[in-house]
Amino acid sequence: MLSTILIILVVIIAAVLIYAATRSNDFVTARTASIKAAPEAIFPLINNFKHWPEWSPYEKLDPLMKRTLSGADADKGAAYAWEGNAKAGKGRMEIVNSVPSSLVSLKLDFEKPFRANNSVDFTLKPSGDTTAVTWAMRGSRPFIAKLLGLFMNFDTLIGKDFEAGLANLKKATER
Repeated sequence: MLSTILIILVVIIAAVLIYAATRSNDFVTARTASIKAAPEAIFPLINNFKHWPEWSPYEKLDPLMKRTLSGADADKGAAYAWEGNAKAGKGRMEIVNSVPSSLVSLKLDFEKPFRANNSVDFTLKPSGDTTAVTWAMRGSRPFIAKLLGLFMNFDTLIGKDFEAGLANLKKATER
């Protein structure tokens, strides 16, 4: 009886591990908001890390977070490193592409609470008197992230932060 239970348990665990291994190595999380402002009003808030405290939800994770800006003030080459509590973690991001009023691309490297290397794009597309702003992050998932993804929805977790940030951008630019 006990051996049958152990065999069933091993089969279930093996099946979960095998299923996790078959999941995609890559992920994309993206959210879009319509902001009643010109791209020229929104772009500087994204393209210059000095403005991120005005809208980024991640800035509020740790009031004592250590921030270091380096490189250019804005545009390609601007860099932002942070180190904070367990929620904020530690990492660095750098603007790798900047197209005025339409695109800001970042290289995002996390060190804590986990190591990850992702790319982030903010795209701004005008349409009449509004601008569609999309915040997207792409990266690859190690096996442990694929396994955890069976039990929690990372798109929802990260997506709610993106939605909050876009709502803050909306408040900051719709005056």
